[in-house]
Amino acid sequence: MRILITNDDGINAPGLEVLDAIAREIAGDGGEVWTVAPAFEQSGVAHMISYTHPTMIAELGPRRFAAEGSPADCVLAGLHDVLGDTRPDLILSGVNRGNNSAENALYSGTLGAALEGALQSVPSIALSQFYGPGNARLDDPFEAARTHGAETVRRLLAHDAWASGDHTIFYNVNFPPIPAAEVKGLAAAPQGIRAGVHHTVEAQISPSGRKFLWMRGGDQRSPAPPGTDAALNLEGYVSITPMRADLTAHDRLAALEDALR
Repeated sequence: MRILITNDDGINAPGLEVLDAIAREIAGDGGEVWTVAPAFEQSGVAHMISYTHPTMIAELGPRRFAAEGSPADCVLAGLHDVLGDTRPDLILSGVNRGNNSAENALYSGTLGAALEGALQSVPSIALSQFYGPGNARLDDPFEAARTHGAETVRRLLAHDAWASGDHTIFYNVNFPPIPAAEVKGLAAAPQGIRAGVHHTVEAQISPSGRKFLWMRGGDQRSPAPPGTDAALNLEGYVSITPMRADLTAHDRLAALEDALR
């Protein structure tokens, strides 16, 4: 199996090393793992592509490349430049430092890469490691992802439900913020939303008197509806959410048609 891996934390992020180990286990002795990852951290860029300026790419080693662009740029670079005519069988993005459950999914560059892979009709999975008191001080905070990542990917590959309508399905996987031995299992989950959680800004004045704004996220421990991804993560489960690029609110179409008559 040929696997393309990327992330949004950057080419030197520890989570990418975890993902590389997961990918090599999945690919097997005769497989190939190719890395095209951002040269610098690209957290929070979602599905952005560098449409208005070129992206420099550099080869750092065998099958290892860094691109000065977003995670979606890296997927495009991998598919249409680095790998050329030999398309990958699978794209893996992550392992993100921090969860991409609930509303975080909308901002995530990790998911942006998987979304681009799905738009390019390649099976794609985003993987993220929830951080919390149960794992932040472990010698390996990515222990849950490192231990359970390969089996999670295998289960999804065996499930073989990727093509669905006009938009290829991709998967959002979040590992719980606990030691690997305490993980309770895998759980299919819808995307949740944490009550009252949203991004804000914090203003600071520089020594030169200029104002700068820092973007701040909300409390990741805030409750989410039972059975949703963030809630299950905090209960000790690996959440798996099938997603697609169709943003249409299908449940509202009929009412809108009535209103427009």
